[in-house]
Amino acid sequence: MDTRILGRTGRTVSVIGLGTWQLGADWGDVTPADARKVLDASLESGVTFYDTADVYGDGRSERFVGEFVAANPEAGLTVGTKMGRRVDQLPENYVLENFRAWTDRSRKNLGVDTLDLVQLHCPPTAVYLSDEVFDALDTLVADGAIAAYGVSVEETSQALTAIARPGTATVQIILNAFRLKPLDEVLPAAAAAGVGIIARVPLASGLLSAKYTERTTFAENDHRTYNRSGEAFDVGETFAGVDFATGISAARAFAALAPEGLTAAQAALAWIAQLEGVSTVIPGARNAEQARANAAAGSVPDLGEDFRIAVADIYDRHFRAAVHGRW
Repeated sequence: MDTRILGRTGRTVSVIGLGTWQLGADWGDVTPADARKVLDASLESGVTFYDTADVYGDGRSERFVGEFVAANPEAGLTVGTKMGRRVDQLPENYVLENFRAWTDRSRKNLGVDTLDLVQLHCPPTAVYLSDEVFDALDTLVADGAIAAYGVSVEETSQALTAIARPGTATVQIILNAFRLKPLDEVLPAAAAAGVGIIARVPLASGLLSAKYTERTTFAENDHRTYNRSGEAFDVGETFAGVDFATGISAARAFAALAPEGLTAAQAALAWIAQLEGVSTVIPGARNAEQARANAAAGSVPDLGEDFRIAVADIYDRHFRAAVHGRW
């Protein structure tokens, strides 16, 4: 597994991490036993970065991750959690008092005194512009409650604003073969500033696995059913905001690019991991087999310039007009 420095945290992490949204909720049911199998398989495959949030299963994901980290104290694991979605998404709720309460809850869930990394969880745009917000985050660092902070964003403009803040260690952003806008400005700006990039939704909610068809359905409690049009949260989080039928067609074209010996999903993850400026990629996994297969993408040889040009061509033909201006 290749490793990178995670921006201003200074920590070395695996280039393929694990996103643990699915271990909490919103992807159908995952049992505690299955969650532990996923976590164990990831670690066995070289994964050392784990991304969670206080709202994933109302703390369920954090508790799973915390128990796992405690059971592997010598593994050198880094955990990034997120805060800010436990209240209405209003700028006035992003204050030190709430930050203390949220981080205290996460510290308890994860079983640690100091959180490795806390990310603001896709807050309103005004939050990125507030000096008071970042002063409060600096206070948490000074107090020892958190070691570093970052942001998780919906829009590239939000990422650029956060990168300009001297205390921002990382930016988490949707980046995949169907969402190329971060390549224009965000990745270069982050690299210049020493800010880490955490690439989320790397498989476009599974589209880039090329396993779905136009007739594929998902469980009622799966966000790929209930948030298809953005009913619950930003539609960009579900299938990267692309039309499902168009995504199926484009995924077939992408799968045809995958080199022999790689699945479409592995090629999609390796393509992101090999982008200059990316620190780690955080696919989710529903089972141990998926976790191992995802992790294997972290040691794939360079896919080559022809592959990258072909990815850009698929994006231009299928998605650019519809999504490039949105996020």
